[in-house]
Amino acid sequence: MTLNYIWIALFIIGIIVGVIRLCFLGDTETMPAMMDATFDMANMAFDMTLGLTGMLTLWMGILKIGEDSGMVNRLARFLSPVLTKLFPDIPKDHPALGAIFMNISANMLGLDNAATPMGLKAMQELQSINPRKDTASNPMIMFLVMNTAGLTIIPVSIMAYRSQAGAADPTDVFVPLLLVTATSTTLGVILCALWQRINIFKPALLALFLGIIAVIGGFFWIMNGMTNDEVQAFCRVLTSCLILGAIGLFASYGFFKKINVYESFIEGAKGGFKVAVTLIPYVVAILAAIGVFKASGALGWVQDGIAYVIKLCGVNSDFTGALPVALLKPLNGSGARGMMLEAMSTYGPDSFVGHLACIFQGSTDTTFYILTIYFGSVGIKKYRYSVGCGLLADLFGILAAIFFAYYFFY
Repeated sequence: MTLNYIWIALFIIGIIVGVIRLCFLGDTETMPAMMDATFDMANMAFDMTLGLTGMLTLWMGILKIGEDSGMVNRLARFLSPVLTKLFPDIPKDHPALGAIFMNISANMLGLDNAATPMGLKAMQELQSINPRKDTASNPMIMFLVMNTAGLTIIPVSIMAYRSQAGAADPTDVFVPLLLVTATSTTLGVILCALWQRINIFKPALLALFLGIIAVIGGFFWIMNGMTNDEVQAFCRVLTSCLILGAIGLFASYGFFKKINVYESFIEGAKGGFKVAVTLIPYVVAILAAIGVFKASGALGWVQDGIAYVIKLCGVNSDFTGALPVALLKPLNGSGARGMMLEAMSTYGPDSFVGHLACIFQGSTDTTFYILTIYFGSVGIKKYRYSVGCGLLADLFGILAAIFFAYYFFY
């Protein structure tokens, strides 16, 4: 499956809703707003992609040092007993395994800027062993599902936004977010593994899951008894140490292996710039369609329809106030972030809706954006079942977010 049907559907539904509002409701503002949204989102997509260029150039250069020095291969050999079980089609000791590990680690620690270049590098490595260059392979789809599920141990950005909004305890979403992302990631991986007929009960995979639990428990133990300010400071220092430590480790290892570190960095950085330029049309296309869909009011109608059905079923519908965040997150991270800030401003950061909006924002990743840039960067046109698995992982995250928000904050 490609994004073709989704892209067309967003445009057509948005235009139909706009025409209905104009012809039957006399709303003369919607159609101009849709036109403005199309150009605004196209410009935002261009700016967003250019903004990514610097980070891509830096990290692709660093990763090239790791590749030329053999660091990536060492990581691949160390992790191959575990990762080859989840990615059985990847040859043992292949560099893709090291890139996948670094991407997942960066996502778990909330290092979004570092995770994207590492993910693009992983996709390039996976494409090198893909027998059908225009079609997503099984390892690519498993990797994409793990990214869209968005397992996060330390939600640094969410806690920062809550602090800026004046929350009494900006870190109180830490545990719920951890539980939600662990749930969505686990269920997403299981779903994808069942589709690919992978046995998830092998000892190596069980050891991996236990290792993740141990790391999570370790963070709980370290931060136990810390004040809010201390937790924020700890997260900032940890993030800085990880970023600078990774750069220093790759550079020093390359120097130790007597490679030309500077030339290696420049060669990789050139590739990062090329990737960023390649992404521009893909990102412009999907964000323009999203802009039309949102500006038409179709997204609001979907929200109101869900709230109406929920009320008919006799179920508490208070969560629908935060639902725009959940509906927008798979489409556009910036739009979802804006909805989260709006929810905290309207309802208060310490309200049920304010808490749930933050959990929605951190519970999954921007599925269509990830699919667009990761597959677009290597020329994949046939996505197979990746969209379905990614959206189901999102659904798991949304349902888990609602459950844990009611449990902790209602």
